[in-house]
Amino acid sequence: MTRSILITGASTGIGYDAAKTLHARGWRVFASCRKPEDCARLQAEGLTSPLIDYENAATIEAGLAEVMAATGGTLDALFNNGAYAVPGLVEDLPTPALRASFEANFFGWHDLTRRVIPVMRKQGHGRIVQNSSVLGFAAAPWRGAYNATKFALEGLSDTLRMEMRGTGIDIVLIEPGPITSKFRANARLQFERWIDWKSSARRADYETLMDRLYQDNTAKFELPAAAVTKALFHAIESPRPKARYRVTVPTTLAMVVKRALPTRMVDRIVSNS
Repeated sequence: MTRSILITGASTGIGYDAAKTLHARGWRVFASCRKPEDCARLQAEGLTSPLIDYENAATIEAGLAEVMAATGGTLDALFNNGAYAVPGLVEDLPTPALRASFEANFFGWHDLTRRVIPVMRKQGHGRIVQNSSVLGFAAAPWRGAYNATKFALEGLSDTLRMEMRGTGIDIVLIEPGPITSKFRANARLQFERWIDWKSSARRADYETLMDRLYQDNTAKFELPAAAVTKALFHAIESPRPKARYRVTVPTTLAMVVKRALPTRMVDRIVSNS
């Protein structure tokens, strides 16, 4: 039988590459997007694309219902993927901005995951793959909101993985480093929406940040989205998936550095990078 997967945040980047590649690989792909125009574009490309916006619970319920109706009530895999960053210093981060980040990057994921678990429990198997980040275990300055949501995701996913033992449902984390996508462009929009940097006590530091935020230069060790899709293949197709898949050199280095060096030394290294 054809295996099915629901992918969120499939309009561009990692989600889009995963959707197109898995579709070509023979999976029945439901490539969800949060904007109707993106869903229409993917449908024109031959993909099934339900509308799911993590910040809108009604779309989560309706989108999953659409998937269940199409599959007859089964789902082999869920790839939670859509997320965004709000660059800025923690002291300048408005609390509503942090709440919005958690809604999009964490609470919406939890909502969809809880709805999928009964489906997978009933069929006796399933894979729930969470697209985390190197910033889910290694904090970096200027990324407080994103760090917070990904740290929370890692903790919740680790707990869920242990709780799902014996159910046939595997919980897997993918931890990418720099990946080619529109992530930085989307982050600029959030920065402009939420951060009043001109009134900040550290305005001069923001002026330095602008050079990095408003340029689309390739980051060091950056990989294409296909690198994440490769990890996803193993996570959903292997008989015994890993608990974590670290993607890109910076992710591996960050884990080694955190284990090997004192925290204060890591702080200095990361702050100067």
